[in-house]
Amino acid sequence: MTRIYPPSVVAKFGGTSVADFDAMNRSASIVLADHDVRLVVLSASAGVTNLLVELSEGLETHQQLDKLETLRAIQYNIISRLKQPSVISTEIDNLLNNIRHLAQTATISPSDALSDELVSHGELMSSLLFTEVLRERHAEAGWFDARSVMRTNSNFGCAEPELSTLHHQVETHLLPRLEQAIMVTQGFIGRDAAGHTTTLGRGGSDYTATLLGEALHAARVDIWTDVAGIYTTDPRIAPRAKRIDHISFSEASNMAAYGAKVLHPATLLPAMRKSIPVFVGSSKDIAAGGTLVHNTTDNPPRYRALAVRRKQTLLRLHSLDTQPSCSFLAQVFTILSHHAVTVDLVTTSENCIALALDATHATSGEDHVLTTALFTALSSHCRVEVETGLALVTLVGNQLTQATGVCKDVFAWLEEHTVRMICHGASNDNLCILLPADAADSAVKTLHYRLFE
Repeated sequence: MTRIYPPSVVAKFGGTSVADFDAMNRSASIVLADHDVRLVVLSASAGVTNLLVELSEGLETHQQLDKLETLRAIQYNIISRLKQPSVISTEIDNLLNNIRHLAQTATISPSDALSDELVSHGELMSSLLFTEVLRERHAEAGWFDARSVMRTNSNFGCAEPELSTLHHQVETHLLPRLEQAIMVTQGFIGRDAAGHTTTLGRGGSDYTATLLGEALHAARVDIWTDVAGIYTTDPRIAPRAKRIDHISFSEASNMAAYGAKVLHPATLLPAMRKSIPVFVGSSKDIAAGGTLVHNTTDNPPRYRALAVRRKQTLLRLHSLDTQPSCSFLAQVFTILSHHAVTVDLVTTSENCIALALDATHATSGEDHVLTTALFTALSSHCRVEVETGLALVTLVGNQLTQATGVCKDVFAWLEEHTVRMICHGASNDNLCILLPADAADSAVKTLHYRLFE
């Protein structure tokens, strides 16, 4: 019996890395230059997911036609550059027809399940096209449907993988094919036990790559994007942000969780479980290097980075009577749990709880996570105040709760800003500040200059 070896490297390419034919060709060169790469995980081409999300919300006919024509143009701009476009055009046309049918259904009966089914087509199309790009460059390449191994629960829009099933399916269905060819698959999408397509949340392709890397016992996972690594903050906000060449799993996962867009928040969990290094680099300039994320780093600094997370909602819940605070807390968090609402920032007073809710990762295009059902349930126990249009600025570091001078370093430079919430102490390694969204960039620039420049 032939022994099947796991791949050394899983390579994931983001939307800008497969945005058009030239981008796909650059990404193909990266794959073909590294003989250890046997599995390629792709996002949808840049802009495609946003178009599909809009279609899933139910649009008027003329708006649908505009979006569908834009989607078709993105695909055919790539197909037209292939040497044999007819090989793939029929499959792409079938997917575009599916999208049109699902978009029409969404105008009549939208649902989270339908949204996931529709949005999944972005990755299906990009992976089919990229497979053909590799084949035209004389590579042994095959297309693989990630849904055949990525079993998830039925939490449409932000599904969670079932790890034991995933690992079994990978060993049975994916691993044998990696010996014969480079396999190209989709990030972001999965399938529940009933056979419905699910998605892992916005940016979930990174998560797919490390989940598959874990199941395959990969030596490394490469995340190729449009920036050459992880920086001390978003260079678009602070142009003098510095690249971090080596960073620990805990630091990078903190950055991702609090808004650094280079990685999906859950990306590093599978890599941490198997101590698989994760490299982040730019597919536009591989010579520029990148960031290697691994177990530990030597002499980690007190201040590592600043992250920003937008689309934050602040709930202030005031108790309706003088019931003990423990009972009030229990009621509130029972309701939040029932409605599957995750809260990572909380402050309390004698008769009030302030909660920050995050709406940045679900596939749904809605800006608010406070549904009518949740608001009604909370209102039966407390007076609810809602404040939207906020952003969370997080200072990520090491042992911040053990260091002196941290509050002076931070708050002395925020005197011109209205701070809506502060969370410090629950984690040793971050300090979170909730601000009006229009003040976030200014706060980051100021703090970055003070702490990093």
